[in-house]
Amino acid sequence: MGTLWFGGSIYTMVSEGETVEAVYTSNGKVIETGRLSDLRSRYITEITHEYDLCGGMMIPGLVDSHMHLIGHGESLLRLDLTTTRSREELLEAIQQRAESSLEGQWIIGEGWDENNWLKADIPTSAELSAVSPNNPVMLKRTCRHAILVNEEALRLAGIDNNTPSPQGGVIEKDMNGTVTGYLKDQAQEIVYGILPKVDDLYLENALQTGIKSAWKLGLTGAHTEDLSYYGDFKTTYATFEKVINQYNMPFRAHLLVHHTVIDEWKEAGHDKPKDNPFIQFGAMKIFADGALGGRTALLSHPYADDPSTNGVAIHSKDELHALVQKARSFNLPIAVHTIGDLAFEQVLEAIEKYPTPDGTRDRFIHAQILRKELVERCKDLSVIFDIQPRFVASDFPWVLERVGTEHYDYLYAWKTLLRDGIALAGGSDAPIEPLSPLLGIHAAVTRTKPGDPTHQVFIPEECLSMYEAVSLFTKGSAYAENSESTFGMIEKGMRADFTVLHKDLFKASHDEILDTKVVMTVIDEKPVFLNEETPIICNSL
Repeated sequence: MGTLWFGGSIYTMVSEGETVEAVYTSNGKVIETGRLSDLRSRYITEITHEYDLCGGMMIPGLVDSHMHLIGHGESLLRLDLTTTRSREELLEAIQQRAESSLEGQWIIGEGWDENNWLKADIPTSAELSAVSPNNPVMLKRTCRHAILVNEEALRLAGIDNNTPSPQGGVIEKDMNGTVTGYLKDQAQEIVYGILPKVDDLYLENALQTGIKSAWKLGLTGAHTEDLSYYGDFKTTYATFEKVINQYNMPFRAHLLVHHTVIDEWKEAGHDKPKDNPFIQFGAMKIFADGALGGRTALLSHPYADDPSTNGVAIHSKDELHALVQKARSFNLPIAVHTIGDLAFEQVLEAIEKYPTPDGTRDRFIHAQILRKELVERCKDLSVIFDIQPRFVASDFPWVLERVGTEHYDYLYAWKTLLRDGIALAGGSDAPIEPLSPLLGIHAAVTRTKPGDPTHQVFIPEECLSMYEAVSLFTKGSAYAENSESTFGMIEKGMRADFTVLHKDLFKASHDEILDTKVVMTVIDEKPVFLNEETPIICNSL
């Protein structure tokens, strides 16, 4: 019993521009591609369903190579601050939420970014307390490497003017030594540690919300890192198993395992491969530095707009090497958050000292600011750069003033990296950035901000072709998890996971990318999302 797909532009992604007229699938796999008449006659007795794409575009299922799936679901359920354009708007949003909240209930907001404000004037804990005097407040910056908290949250966390910054973090204080409520990187953990514990129902709701959102955006899977943020590893992993398997919500979840829960992972016996088509474990996740927004990404030179700092190293060199060595003891690759070039260099040294296990690939996540010598050293290693194209739309032009340009050869230099032979995968880092892969593709091919009336292109020579951009979220994501023989292309033996769009991206203008709708998302040969507003015809035979 199988399914015939036809009636649109079907791009296999095997090579640039390659299309087929039809695809026949069975038991969740691509059986054959070719001419519609040939496939229909050859499998006439086996075809049980036919899908006429009605002129749409079908590509291999899009997979986000780096995100936080439960965190994305949470962001859809919490106070959304992504659209605030001033400190006044942010304070007003907190006040409104406080007025409708029970006394003592935590107010948690997501996604504020002072770089989008008319004036980058970050509120203090006292100002937050003025609009929310009876509720502790925690507001996550868009990068998730900094939070704002009010005085009640500081009190509950035991943070005062005498509290020193922890290693790998910053408790910001003003010139008088007064805590401002702005906590960066590891300093956030002090507050996270006293948040009310979430229950199973909360996690299930957040994960279901995240998966439904991903389906609607055309995603068939994601490499996601969630296992260390919600209490113990066992509970969070059980949520994935329950929602995806028991609640019948198919989604290809490739789980990165944060180093803080790797021992729990090992003790639970997950170091032994398991036959689960939807949930697989990937690399051990490590953070090497912070983010550019809070000037905690670790650079080899001082920040151009604040020479007093060059960022924050989350771990000492010895600690970083010990973590890599530990991953190798479990025969695991590593996936390391490295935004600044010095962080990248320190991880590179660790990989050179403790080589990547055979048959796996280490990944540098973000890899935004680099020097040529570092890239050259990567060419002989089994690595991939896990990039987030949408960061271009969010970070430019302010990032140029922040880091300066004279010291660095690669600034979000995706095209140059491809020319250098570096393998790239594409993700969103949602909820840090919007989850939509179409926004990532648009950023990769245009290097512009959607809605910018000037259409300013940031470092135009680094624009990718459409084929290269789509490859990031198909072939690139497959390569990152060593599954290039399993998915990422439409050819015999590959998964029958597809994304169907109402426009042909290879023929669309750049502006049309943003208007493109997802028609259907298919996982394991079965539609999990069908856009009722767009035409598609299904015949059951």
